[in-house]
Amino acid sequence: MLMKSPNVNPAESEEGTPVSVKIRERIAATRKRFNANDNIAEFIEPGELEQLLDEVEVKMQGVLDSLVIDTERDHNTNNTARRVAKMYLNEVFRGRYVAPPAITEFPNAEHLNELMIVGPITVRSACSHHFCPVIGKIWIGVMPNEHTNVIGLSKYARLAEWVMGRPQIQEEAVVQLADLIMEKTQPDGLAIVMEASHYCMAWRGVKDMDSKMLNSVMRGVFLKDPNLRREFLALIPGKN
Repeated sequence: MLMKSPNVNPAESEEGTPVSVKIRERIAATRKRFNANDNIAEFIEPGELEQLLDEVEVKMQGVLDSLVIDTERDHNTNNTARRVAKMYLNEVFRGRYVAPPAITEFPNAEHLNELMIVGPITVRSACSHHFCPVIGKIWIGVMPNEHTNVIGLSKYARLAEWVMGRPQIQEEAVVQLADLIMEKTQPDGLAIVMEASHYCMAWRGVKDMDSKMLNSVMRGVFLKDPNLRREFLALIPGKN
């Protein structure tokens, strides 16, 4: 019986072109970037995410082979390549490959114009440098106006999950989330604070288990009005 070569990539088309190459070519044709924390869903055609999963599995098996792990005889790792591929594409980096969550927006019928704070929202991401976990919390402050679009509280968490579900640098992730919320709601002001543990410090390197990173983004009236900024920070538990 003819055996299939373990090096054959099931994600390749009949022409032999890996699906990742096809996606890259589409992105290149538009001259857009595809950094680790970019969303590329618009360039992925139906069925290609499944093909990409197969391709990543093959490449991940190559990594395990190069780490000299006997995945054929080791019952703990004989399906690890597939599990890791599914984890990256369908879970921890899902925010790269799927469109943003559907967000229903409502007009500000009651002309709300008081500070609103949502949080803490638990977020999970991965450091772009080492792919180690980044786990933390986010607080979002919104100063609406009569023209602001109102969205449900849970929608802030969904937007945060979508942005954080990519290899990220915390400083850039918070800016991306701020841009997205500003676009969706058009408030007078927006403030975001994020506090997170970075396992690239806890698991490797200096192995500091207690260190956290705290950063913020302020937009609109939060930048111009120090009293409003102080009010927002004072209302965050443990941050005043």
